[in-house]
Amino acid sequence: MSYEVLARKYRPSCFEEVIGQEHVVRALVNSIESEKIHQAYIFSGTRGVGKTTIARILAKCLNCESNTKPTSVPCNKCSNTIEITAGRSVDFLEIDAASNTQVEKIRDLIETVEYKPAKSRYKIFLIDEVHMLSTASFNALLKTLEEPPPHVVFIFATTNPEKIPKTVQSRCLQLNLKTVNEEMLNNHLNQILKKEKIKHDDESTELISKSANGSVRDALTILDQAIAHGNGELNSNEVKKLLGTIDDSLLFELLEGVVDGDGKKVFDKLAEIEQLLPEYDVILRDLISILHQVSLEQVLNNSESENIKSISKKIDKEFCQLLYEIGMNSFTRFSVHPSPKECLEICLLRMLTFNPLQKLSENNQDTNPGNSEKKSLKKVDEEIKRDNSSSSEESSEKKYLNNNEDWVKLFNSLELSPFARNYFGNMSLFSHNDEGMILKADLNLGEVPENIMSEFMTTVESIFLNKINIKIEKGDVINSPIQLNESKIEEEENLAKDQISKDKEIQDFVEKFNGKIKPETIKPSK
Repeated sequence: MSYEVLARKYRPSCFEEVIGQEHVVRALVNSIESEKIHQAYIFSGTRGVGKTTIARILAKCLNCESNTKPTSVPCNKCSNTIEITAGRSVDFLEIDAASNTQVEKIRDLIETVEYKPAKSRYKIFLIDEVHMLSTASFNALLKTLEEPPPHVVFIFATTNPEKIPKTVQSRCLQLNLKTVNEEMLNNHLNQILKKEKIKHDDESTELISKSANGSVRDALTILDQAIAHGNGELNSNEVKKLLGTIDDSLLFELLEGVVDGDGKKVFDKLAEIEQLLPEYDVILRDLISILHQVSLEQVLNNSESENIKSISKKIDKEFCQLLYEIGMNSFTRFSVHPSPKECLEICLLRMLTFNPLQKLSENNQDTNPGNSEKKSLKKVDEEIKRDNSSSSEESSEKKYLNNNEDWVKLFNSLELSPFARNYFGNMSLFSHNDEGMILKADLNLGEVPENIMSEFMTTVESIFLNKINIKIEKGDVINSPIQLNESKIEEEENLAKDQISKDKEIQDFVEKFNGKIKPETIKPSK
């Protein structure tokens, strides 16, 4: 006996067995039970989600002989349902539009519409990949679709509903099938493996469910392949080799290297990943997926993965979004890039280049330590530090920020990334002494990411030439650097508006031409 592939063996024979399409099944069941059968349906969705399967089940429901009227639960025992399942029913015609695009074929079909079904209630026409029909073929169908005989039902299946003319769509009831989520696919695969009595582990089915991208047929096809590859059983390591799946721990370590600005670590991990022989676009796709999960964790705190939680605390939200955009832009270029490996490497280099910690370390490497020390001391003496004792000798040993004004001067002199400036520019000084520096932050300000805190501490310590313990307390912030800068800009703008309003020549000009000055366009001179 020939082997029957799993995708055909476990094809649903009734609506109850269909997974992931409850919204479509409910609509069809309700219409059948209320005896409101539509004259034409369009089932749209990606490959392998059940378009043709649901069409066949609907045909069996309409023509089942176990009841005097259509039923939502076909018996699968009467001659009509058996013949539809076997594909030899004279009243259920499956047509492949890809190989019957000519208008002559459709005209031949229309000629048979008027004839009543041979032995069933309805004559049902299923046209698969209907978007492949020519424009003339669609036009030939229009009149029949609008007013078909009461014994005829049309079912169209397509992966590209946007290619179907609007004139055809308006005559049909369109039902959109969704991709099936990984959890449903995973449960479905486990049930099948249990029925087949095949030894497996949970990770194997999870990997297959993820690789299927929401397609039930793809999941079953990969499962068939994995069983053959594993000689009758599923092992996660063998499945990873089959799928070219990358160990998540390596991807997390690679991403941590990007966040830390450690280029050597990033490319060392990439070399380890390359030993698994994956496709380079798969590596980037998985990195993008991790960044997506990290972004959600930062907002919703919904991840159960410790690796995701760790990275989300370490990376700034804005930088995470920047990495995501860099990854997406690079992914769109894979199809046109002459070398996928170079495309991925350039993507990682861009991620490192726009990392604020990377830029900080580069600046520190390029600066002469002696000159840096002199420059730091000069800033401390001239702009920030005040004498804390009567002895000038003591003051040269210990320097502190005495008040918030000193803090503002210090902040404005620091070379920080936009991310760090956004966090610390909204804080005010509470105290600065031997125990460290305490800054006040608004209650609504989130936790400062580790990399941003590290950047700020490194920069400040280079000014004071010693280790500084920095604490952040929540409370009312008064006169933060950003607040003062905004107030200064507002004062300058108000002054500029006042000067224009008092300038007689400008006002005369405006009055002469019946003009109007938009207040928002008035800016102070630089």
